Amino acid sequence: MSSRTISRVTAAHTELEAGEGATVPQWQLIGGFLIIYVVWGSTYLAIKWGVQSIPPFAMASMRFLIAGSALFAFTRWRGAPAPTRLQWRDSAIVGALLLFVGNGAVSWASQRVSSGLSSVLVATVPLWLVLCEAWQGKRPRVMQVVGVLVGLVGVGLLVLPSSRAAAGASGGAVDPLGAAALTLGSLSWTVGSLYSRSSNQARPAALAIAMQMLTGGVLLGLLALVTGDWGRLHPSTVTLNSALSLLYLITFGSLIGFSTYMWLLKVASPAAVGTYAYVNPLVAVLLGVALGGERLPATAYLAMAIIVGGVALVSVVDARRRR
Repeated sequence: MSSRTISRVTAAHTELEAGEGATVPQWQLIGGFLIIYVVWGSTYLAIKWGVQSIPPFAMASMRFLIAGSALFAFTRWRGAPAPTRLQWRDSAIVGALLLFVGNGAVSWASQRVSSGLSSVLVATVPLWLVLCEAWQGKRPRVMQVVGVLVGLVGVGLLVLPSSRAAAGASGGAVDPLGAAALTLGSLSWTVGSLYSRSSNQARPAALAIAMQMLTGGVLLGLLALVTGDWGRLHPSTVTLNSALSLLYLITFGSLIGFSTYMWLLKVASPAAVGTYAYVNPLVAVLLGVALGGERLPATAYLAMAIIVGGVALVSVVDARRRR
């Protein structure tokens, strides 16, 4: 990880924060959504490769501790003020909900359930977002709810055939503990995303994100200690594929992807940002075809069209509401 990468992350946040409260240029929004769509879609494969020789909680802890430490040190070196105790508290809450529970559940469940099922359950985030906003008193538009449901139907058509094939190949049913963990992780991610919008976060945004990664990484490290993950981690058994996957998750999944996601929560509605869950499975399937030698089901083409339609519907409704 180079200082140039960290510098670009912090510089981007400085530029974007200067425009908070003003109209965000369309090219910045498009770029931000492309990052969370494509980069996070690729992390499914990276996590799968990573946990092949690195215990899941230990891998997740190293990912966020390394990324958070580098970003925190660089941001403070650039002159960011020391965070207050209240800001540490709120960052710890966000880090616990998003990274400790949310990402930790995905890392652990990757050992027990297929990537297709993981995508389906993680794709419930937009639905949770709309329901949580409704519980907060913000009534969603009818077409916004329809868009969420349409997107979920598309995700189901895209990944369920591969999930059934995977279950048939293994001769077993879907692991209930893995499915429950992913559902809990999706709900926790949703609550954390909403809480982050009104919490007292440090400035610049890069410092707050570093604090969230540090607190999430510490909690994951403690959990890895309790579960024995650290004892099962032996450098001699870590494959090059897993090591490179961890490096990719640190740089692209955390420093770039997570930072972009947190910024988008400030400038777009949670329902619109949550549409990444529709596109991520599509990206994951395409990468499986290109890198894993998997065959794309015939229904995937219809599913892709439905996913794009659901994303467009939610985005258009959100844009009209903002205007």
